[in-house]
Amino acid sequence: IVNTCGFIEQSQEQSMETVEQLAAGKRDGQLLIVAGCMTQLYGRQVKEEHPGVDHIFGVGQWQDVARLLSVDVDAIHDIPESNVKVSGPSAYLKISDGCDAPCTFCVIPKIKGGLRSAPAGWLVKEAQRLVAAGAKELVLVGQDTTAWGEDMGMAVGTGLPGMLEMLSEAVPETWLRLMYAYPSRVSPKLIETMAALPNVLPYLDVPLQHANPRILKAMKRPANAENNLARIRQWREICPDITLRSTFIVGFPGETEAEFEELLDFLREAQLDRVGCFAYSAVEGAAANQLPNAVPEEVKEDRRARFMQLQQDISRQRLTAKVGSTMTVMVDELADDHIIARSSADAPEIDGLVYVENADQAQPGDFIEVEITAADEHDLFAEAAVRN
Repeated sequence: IVNTCGFIEQSQEQSMETVEQLAAGKRDGQLLIVAGCMTQLYGRQVKEEHPGVDHIFGVGQWQDVARLLSVDVDAIHDIPESNVKVSGPSAYLKISDGCDAPCTFCVIPKIKGGLRSAPAGWLVKEAQRLVAAGAKELVLVGQDTTAWGEDMGMAVGTGLPGMLEMLSEAVPETWLRLMYAYPSRVSPKLIETMAALPNVLPYLDVPLQHANPRILKAMKRPANAENNLARIRQWREICPDITLRSTFIVGFPGETEAEFEELLDFLREAQLDRVGCFAYSAVEGAAANQLPNAVPEEVKEDRRARFMQLQQDISRQRLTAKVGSTMTVMVDELADDHIIARSSADAPEIDGLVYVENADQAQPGDFIEVEITAADEHDLFAEAAVRN
């Protein structure tokens, strides 16, 4: 079963490369099932171009996949905790699905539909099941995590702080990390909750997308650079240890060189800890594709490279400032002569790592104290702290 992504062109290409590899290696009696976001958009095309594919399913059709494989769908809801598996010390907890935002570069509402929040009771139970299966960190995800509860009648941006309090109490020894926050829904109450609860990490992933007001308006994103800079200052005042991650789009239709330079100025001012950057991808069905003055591909890539070079310099400076400090890290995996860990500032798979020497007894999932000895633009290097 290949679960595909349809969000940007690169992810679609990676999904289809996997399908092609599996189709070429099929053995007699095997079924190749392609499911998920890309097949929701292009299911018929995938089947026509890849005759080795036996079945196509879109989003939300996991019950149909289960029935095809003769799995008891009703029994799936009552899996014993002993059968819940996690890979490594981190696991993902999906708190909502779908999105109501009108962003013109995005087709997620067309793929996933509107916001559907997972009930609080189910989230508490699922968190406890994942922790019982070995998870030491739960990464909270959704298309817009800060919208959680709005479809249940909660006021905009008010549901998430209370839900974090419930989860923190339910799994008090487990790291809780928040991803995919919508800028205008990040309330002071949310940051205060983050600062107050010891196992809710001071980490916020908030995709800002751009800094120029005209581009943000064309994207149908909230606020302008001044508002976002004010928000960032407020978040840091409330929670001085907060790590801020964001993503941006360069080469949006009509983006001028001056507007791109404004984005670079914002980056210099904001001094974000972790940043990702994408060249605009014209996903079929996105409203922004109809905008005039498309930016040439070579200009997009040049701007993306310049953006990331600036952010690498910022990241190197911010990480170098941590040299000499002591911090708690979680062990991810063991290498031949060191361990690979992450701090509260490092989300799995997308952020940096902490490479630790002299931690011979540590095992994946352990929390250990380390002293930072060096840094580069992405990672930290450390030694296990000596305990008296």
